[in-house]
Amino acid sequence: MLSTGMLSAALILTACGENNADNTGNENNVNENEANNMNNDIDVDGDEVSGEDEIEIGLNNWAENVAVANMWGVLLEEEGYDVELTMSEKAPIWEAVATDGIDLSLEVWLPTTDEPFYEDHGDDVYLSDEIWFEGTGLGLAVPEYVDIDSMDELNDNVDMFDGEIVGIDAGASLTRLTDEAIETYDLEYEQLVSSESSMLSALDQAYSNEEPVLVTMWNPHWAFSEYDIKYLDDPENAFGEAEDIHYKAREDFPEVYPEVKEWLDNWMMDDENLGDLMSYIENSDDEREGAEDWIEDNRDLIDEWME
Repeated sequence: MLSTGMLSAALILTACGENNADNTGNENNVNENEANNMNNDIDVDGDEVSGEDEIEIGLNNWAENVAVANMWGVLLEEEGYDVELTMSEKAPIWEAVATDGIDLSLEVWLPTTDEPFYEDHGDDVYLSDEIWFEGTGLGLAVPEYVDIDSMDELNDNVDMFDGEIVGIDAGASLTRLTDEAIETYDLEYEQLVSSESSMLSALDQAYSNEEPVLVTMWNPHWAFSEYDIKYLDDPENAFGEAEDIHYKAREDFPEVYPEVKEWLDNWMMDDENLGDLMSYIENSDDEREGAEDWIEDNRDLIDEWME
């Protein structure tokens, strides 16, 4: 279960906006209105390219993305770089990286989730050959106490969930895949497009009362350690197979930042240590401080990356 403080933070953030970037439930996360403002400010024309000692990292306001962006922000600053984190939604970040407006973005799910963005921008970005996380998951999830196990059971249980799937933001690939899954299974459901914090608030409220709830979910995500939840089986494979996570950067990144590329290529995380990093940040009063604390407690792992 989430602590009272964590739930309160999630509810506060939910009240800030409905149709913008997701957030992790931490009261220090950028709220949705601020994220929209950043969408307007993001440099998609490539007019401001960072110098060799400056790196701008684009991130989405999702738990794992916030975690790794703050972690790398701290690590690169320790190595003498001036790092700026720019929050936005997925499409503007891809556009900005492709036009050299942003130097680096740390999360590309392939071969399925981010394939449409790669199709549009792949010729103009550097996509890492190396992956930093293996075996992601996407799908619809319910608490373990809910007595259904497969998506093809959903139409027999429409009333249980009031015909609603609680989703995240409109720009997320998971939202698009959920719409496609509704068509694939001919589901008599509506996806409620909201934000990560709103979805987590709905999950927490239902879970606290042992009520049924149907949410869009992905892993890695700290929710799997806080709640006893399960993916529904997907016999039609609407959400695709397990994927891997790469990073992307401006096209000349390997030449401009060869040392950073080497560190990023050495980087590898799993459910355990990434979940631990997300928990540090989720339970901290400040995202950066949470990342700093995790780094200090995991120096042996960090040293392997920064060789």
